[in-house]
Amino acid sequence: MNLLPLAAAQSASSASSAWLVPAALAGIALIVILISYFKVHPFLSLTMGALLVGIIGRLPIAATITSFGKGFGDTAAGVGALIALGAMFGKLLADSGGADQIVDTIVGRSSQRFLPWAMGLVGALIGLPMFFEIGLVLLMPVIFLVARRSGLPLIRVGIPALAGLSVMHGLVPPHPGPLVAVDALKADLGVTLALGVLVAIPTLAIAGPLFGRYASKWVPVPAPLMFATAEDKQPVPHGGGTYAAPATGGTADDNAPTETPRPRPTFGLTLATVLLPVALMMGKALADIFLTKGDGTRTVLDTLGTPLVALLISVVVAMFTLGRGSGMNRRRIAESVEKSLPPIAGILLIVAAGGGFKQTLIDTGIGKLVADWVADSGLSVLLLAWLVAVLIRLATGSATVATVTASGILAPLVTTLSTGETSLLVLAIGAGSLFFSHVNDAGFWLVKEYFGLSVGQTIKTWSVMETIISVSGLVFVLLISLLI
Repeated sequence: MNLLPLAAAQSASSASSAWLVPAALAGIALIVILISYFKVHPFLSLTMGALLVGIIGRLPIAATITSFGKGFGDTAAGVGALIALGAMFGKLLADSGGADQIVDTIVGRSSQRFLPWAMGLVGALIGLPMFFEIGLVLLMPVIFLVARRSGLPLIRVGIPALAGLSVMHGLVPPHPGPLVAVDALKADLGVTLALGVLVAIPTLAIAGPLFGRYASKWVPVPAPLMFATAEDKQPVPHGGGTYAAPATGGTADDNAPTETPRPRPTFGLTLATVLLPVALMMGKALADIFLTKGDGTRTVLDTLGTPLVALLISVVVAMFTLGRGSGMNRRRIAESVEKSLPPIAGILLIVAAGGGFKQTLIDTGIGKLVADWVADSGLSVLLLAWLVAVLIRLATGSATVATVTASGILAPLVTTLSTGETSLLVLAIGAGSLFFSHVNDAGFWLVKEYFGLSVGQTIKTWSVMETIISVSGLVFVLLISLLI
């Protein structure tokens, strides 16, 4: 039995609490400076931040390394496989044309008036299984095409789609941030998923279609000609203001060779596949609430709804419904799955290092100190969680770093919380991690360049939208907390 973590905890408990707060602040400050100023990769920054916390917090070096290694390994084991499976699922959805099928079907059946709402729904559905950056790249041709052919301002169409992607990224598993928070805080994934969807729906409505109406007046920019076809060079709304989806679901340059349209899985089949992991995990949550332990149905649902099993089943099903359903052979399906993993290597390292940083904070005793301070102050735990995530988000520009760091600081608080309250704590942190994206966030520059905006225009649209998501998410989390 390894006694180093115990020794670390005992050393922390015997150390003066005067060293704990400076240790945590110094570690976070080092991470912020390394990421923001020196442009050091977050994995290295989190690792060095954890070592500094241990040194200032009077932990032995050996105990600090052991704490970091334990947190790194536990997080990688608990979350790494889920992130990998989610990436495989998202790549199959994109490569099969299933994502295009969802976009074309929903948007193609919407009138001009409800088009922004349809784009928000498209963003949410695409964002559910995909990382934000992947979803954004996938949706950009569609956003431009819809704006040109509908005659609506680019921002009016684009903001709802971006809001759908961002809300899912911050509030709804199986994205890395929420998954890490669920793992760190030992929250129930099914309950968190259900409450996350409950918070995400009104938040998306406010930050997406409603805000987009005003943002399009502040920043009246046309859709760039990127991804344009000859037809799109002359944007003319179709009869009755209804967007006509392209027959092949794609876009091409004028000089691109004509390709034979590839078959795509049907909308119903694609939608059912996308929602399968959600249904399995929510089924487990409902079974835990309404069925007694030992019940055969509950046992089956608990097994199928375990995150690893649910996502594994979904990936296997997607190979047939999306892969074979789009005419992909075994080689192409295997290539799609294989190519999904290299892009997430950095994310996996960041998430695991965040777990190591969290464990170091816990073993120094800073978490217990914060918990005691919150208990004595009377400050809402949910509000505190949101504020901590906001500060780290503003400093580092990374929603994932904000989530994993805030989760580590607040982990000791969950011993006094119920299952529902713990899930709301995860959502409060997730909402805070989205606050005011600005120049230190890669997403800020991605949106700016794709939409052809100035820095000021990006702040007035994208940054304000992220802030509305963050604040609205907190408000709805606090409202739900009154009922739990």
